[in-house]
Amino acid sequence: MAKDRIWVGDKAPDFTLPSQRGEQVSLRDYEGKKTVVLYFYPKDKTPGCTAEACRFRDSYDVFREAGAEVIGISSQGLESHSIFSTEFHLPFHLLSDEGGNVRKLFGVPASAGILPGRVTYVIDKKGVVRHVFASQTDIEGHVDGALKVVKQIAAEEAPAKP
Repeated sequence: MAKDRIWVGDKAPDFTLPSQRGEQVSLRDYEGKKTVVLYFYPKDKTPGCTAEACRFRDSYDVFREAGAEVIGISSQGLESHSIFSTEFHLPFHLLSDEGGNVRKLFGVPASAGILPGRVTYVIDKKGVVRHVFASQTDIEGHVDGALKVVKQIAAEEAPAKP
């Protein structure tokens, strides 16, 4: 029986999508190298999505210092992502999932049955989902929750002090 959603403890499904920078980005590219903060958002340049992207941007250095990469995914095309990324100085990949296939792969639910859901996943270096946070409105919860888990993973991976 197929699962309809990805949960904590599940192996994250691999995917490859184009980014606003013209690169193909695969989840497997990060396996064994970095923790990934993968956030699905409804639409470029809407108030909530802009607030979320800017909050991830403002915390980006902290995520990187803790060994994580941030990646955003929505169904807009590359041109929309490029404009959004440039306008708000977003330092991370925005991936275009135009058919919604990766959204479906992760089982990201629609809000009110129509609006694409807002869900953040933290995926460790082994490809295991360590955190899932879903809320259309709690933007801070997406970023703060992910950062807390990323720091926890970094602490677990740190060499023991003598």
